[in-house]
This record gives sequence, C-alpha cells and structure tokens, in this order.
Amino acid sequence: MKLLKLTSILALFILPLAAFAQDTDASSINRSDSAWLIVATSLVLLMTPALAIFYGGLVKRKNVLNTMILSFICMGVVSLTWVLIGFSLSFGESTNGLIGNFNYLLGQNLSLNTPYGTQTVPLALFMLFQMKFAIITPALVSGAVAERIKFSSFILFTALWSVLIYAPLACWVWNPNGWLAKLGALDFAGGTVVHLASGITALALLTILGPRKESETKPNNLTLTLLGAGMLWFGWFGFNAGSALAMDSIAVNAFLTTHMAAAAAMIAWMVVESFTSGKPTAIGCASGLVAGLVAITPAAGFVGVGPAIIIGLAAGTFCCFGINLKHKLKQDDALDVIGIHGLGGILGAILTGVFADPKVNPLVNLEAGRGAIIMNQLISIVAVGAFAFIASWLLGKAIEKTVGLRAEEEDESIGLDLAYHGESGYDEELRVSDLVGAVTPTPTTVS
Repeated sequence: MKLLKLTSILALFILPLAAFAQDTDASSINRSDSAWLIVATSLVLLMTPALAIFYGGLVKRKNVLNTMILSFICMGVVSLTWVLIGFSLSFGESTNGLIGNFNYLLGQNLSLNTPYGTQTVPLALFMLFQMKFAIITPALVSGAVAERIKFSSFILFTALWSVLIYAPLACWVWNPNGWLAKLGALDFAGGTVVHLASGITALALLTILGPRKESETKPNNLTLTLLGAGMLWFGWFGFNAGSALAMDSIAVNAFLTTHMAAAAAMIAWMVVESFTSGKPTAIGCASGLVAGLVAITPAAGFVGVGPAIIIGLAAGTFCCFGINLKHKLKQDDALDVIGIHGLGGILGAILTGVFADPKVNPLVNLEAGRGAIIMNQLISIVAVGAFAFIASWLLGKAIEKTVGLRAEEEDESIGLDLAYHGESGYDEELRVSDLVGAVTPTPTTVS
C-alpha cells in the first residue's frame, strides 16, 4: 500500500514530463517546457506552507498559529494583487525601465495559447509562476516581525508592498526592458528581487516596530522547523530550476547547483557552530541549508557545480557569523531574516558576478570583463536595497500613523494566537473563553 501511494505521488510529477518527452511541436508553445513549468510552479507554491512550518516551530507556543498564518495569508492577498495589477506593473511592456504598463491590468490579455515575449510557455502560466515568487517574498518578511505585528496591518502592508515595492523591483531586474536587466545585472531566480528585498524590508519594519516584550524566544517545536527546512529544500528546485522557463541544460544545471550549494552551506554552518558554541544544532542545520539556497538563487543558472559548492560554503560561514549583526544593530529580528536572506542575497549576488560562466549560460557577457559584471551586481544590490528600505519604511510609517502597526501590549502578552484568531496551537493552552472567565467576576445573586 505504501509503495502504491509513493508511486502515485511520483506519477504526478513524472507523467506530465513523460507525456511530452517526444514533443516536436513547431509552434511557439513548447509542451515539454510548459509541463515542466507547471511542476515548478507547484513546487514554488509549496515553499510558502513550508516556510510557515519552518517559522512556526521557532516561535513561542502562544504565537505559533499566528506566525504560520502570516505566511498563509500571503497566498491569498498576493494572488489577488498580482493578477489584478502586480503582474502588469512587473512584466507589462516598459518604456522607461522602471515600471510596466497596464496591458495585463485586472487580469486581461493573459493568453493561454501565446507565450510571454520570447519564451516558449503560455503567458498565463508564466504569470502563475511569477506569482509564487511574489507570494513568498512578503512571507519571508513576516519572520522578522513575528510575535508583535498587528495581523490586519500585516495584511494591509503586504497588499500595498506587493504592488508599490515588489512590482517595480521585479520590473527593474526581470522585465526585458528593466533598467537593471539592460545594464546587465544577473539574478537568475531572485537573489535581489526576493531575498535582498525581503531582508532589507524586514530591517525597515524593525526600525519602526522595535523589539518584542520577550525578545529571547525558545523554539516551541524544532521538529517542525526541520520538516519545514526539508520542504523548502524540495520546493527550491522549482524556484531555481523552474526559472530556466524551459526543460533544458540550464534547468538541469540550476537543479544541480541548487542542491550542492544547500548541502555545502548546511555542513559549513554546523562546522562553524561546532567551533564557536561547541555543538552543531538543529536550528543551525536548518538555517545553514536555507542560507545556501538563498545564496545560490541568483547564480543557479549561471555557474557550474564547483562554484556552487564554494558559494554554499561561503554562505553557511558568512550567514552564521552574520546572525550576530542583529545584536550589533540592536534589532530584534525574530527569525533571522536579515542575517540569512538579506546577507545571503547580497553574498549570492556578488558571487554570481565572480563565477558567472558563459559556458553555462550564454546570457553571461564577458566582453567588458569580469570587473564590469561585478560592478553591475553591486549597482543592483545598492539600487534594490536602497529602494526597498526607503519605500518600505515610508509604507510602514504610514500604516503606523493611521491604523497602527504593532500589536497591543495586552495582545502581545497573552499571545497573538488567542488575541487575533481565538485559537491555540496546543491543547493545553488557554482558550479565549477560559481567559475571559478567569478575569471576569462571576455575577452573584442577592437573596
């Protein structure tokens, strides 16, 4: 029975590819490429629930549900904003290199039968694939502000951020006419657009929110965190290899480099932990592999397996030490979004310039020299980082001044699970009715 179930699951992924393995369609839509991108899109969506599990295990018991829902809510909110306006601003034709036009506004013109630009997959499928990137980026931010952000305000911030900040960044880097794309900046799958932007956005919000009442968090369930990390590793193959937008050698290379970088970073992080604190930890294992995945993201389709291992080793080491940065900055980054995604995104973008190889991907242009590529990467880092910080800070401040950004002190004390959702992640926790009964005097009758 178990074997039958396993076979059925594998068939969901293998059969679409096998069905079109011999595709020789001369039309602009390639069925093999489209089948692969459907699988990759599904894998990338899986990453957001995986992130919820990863984050959920790291917070206090009284905040586990709220922390996980912050990721889940992004799947609803951003799916709507992306179809209605975000995709058009990101990938609509851009005449200025800064923002797309309104050609796809309100979901119009999303063809099922014609490709996006020079790609070989349907426009609607390309839109769906990019939607999953837009979803997970604000979900990453939620880890930094966990246990103290007002739930309704996070929803509002996510909706506005995905349109006002994420969409322009995606246009700059990934739109064929985006100014960073035309400059020659390389970002295969989101090192700057997703990871650097989320890390810098987290930093901007933390300067507004301030630290938690109880900043030292004892993880409530590290087994959940390890499960979430494993699911992220699995889903990341769609994230990176899917960004080839075709079933070709670049996709296979991205799959290989993604896996090796994650493995190398996990080992490097745990070695550093062994020397600095005496023991390798489960948190270190999970954090290390994620750091490797982050750092290889911009490089996956541009470098070979050797450089991928070097990038992974560097990420595991650099990000492990970089976690201490939050203490120096005196920012309560609850789940180390800045140290892993922010710093990992920066490191990955730079090393992409160092190792990018035209033999792996012909889009790598070395005519102007290696130094020019590295300079373009640095310009991209500064531009994306500056815009993400300033715009996110202004948006966060506007929300703080209008509807409030931080949870009420009482809500933070009793836990955001009960305060915002009326539920508990664990049976032994108090429910709202129990809490109310404990603080409300029982009326007495006068005889």
